[in-house]
Amino acid sequence: MLEKLVDYIYLLHKWNATYNLTALKNPGDMLTHHVLDSLSVVPFLVKSRNILDVGSGGGLPGLVLAIVYPEKHVSMVDIVQKKTAFLNQARIELGLDNVTVHTGRVEKLQVEKKFDAIISRAFSSLPDFVGLSGHLLDRNGRFYAMKGLIPSDEISNLPSGWKVERIDVLNVPSLDAQRHLIVIGPESVIIDNCG
Repeated sequence: MLEKLVDYIYLLHKWNATYNLTALKNPGDMLTHHVLDSLSVVPFLVKSRNILDVGSGGGLPGLVLAIVYPEKHVSMVDIVQKKTAFLNQARIELGLDNVTVHTGRVEKLQVEKKFDAIISRAFSSLPDFVGLSGHLLDRNGRFYAMKGLIPSDEISNLPSGWKVERIDVLNVPSLDAQRHLIVIGPESVIIDNCG
């Protein structure tokens, strides 16, 4: 697992020179700001079996989750073809048989089996994240949005039918920045049978 994470950083650094996958150029910064940041959500997805990473870019957190959880299926979607070309190449070179890569807009993505966890890292606002990918979430699934500061305005503008279930602080070693995981689920429907 550690070897694959190191190999992933090597691939990201190598491809970044041509494909501009991340603003970070130093592999040490990629380790801290990308890989360790992505690893911080691992404990929250223990029970998930079928995960979608929306706006995966260079594979964060999708490829990291696929490496750590080889028994889970991880799908990634990005609109930028050069980024999904990298994701496919990384999938092959790292031997990740549990990964599927989609090129295109998440709102147009159709799948046979819906996801029990849909995650994003710097994809969009919470309302857009939920609105664009809600059709892909299983009935008992949850959204996981990786954010810096708590986005109170975005939370208050969630589409109807959705609510923030909890906000967890993410602790990222060697990263001096606030990181939070916003967990979003469906609002409970209360049926009044009294009249």
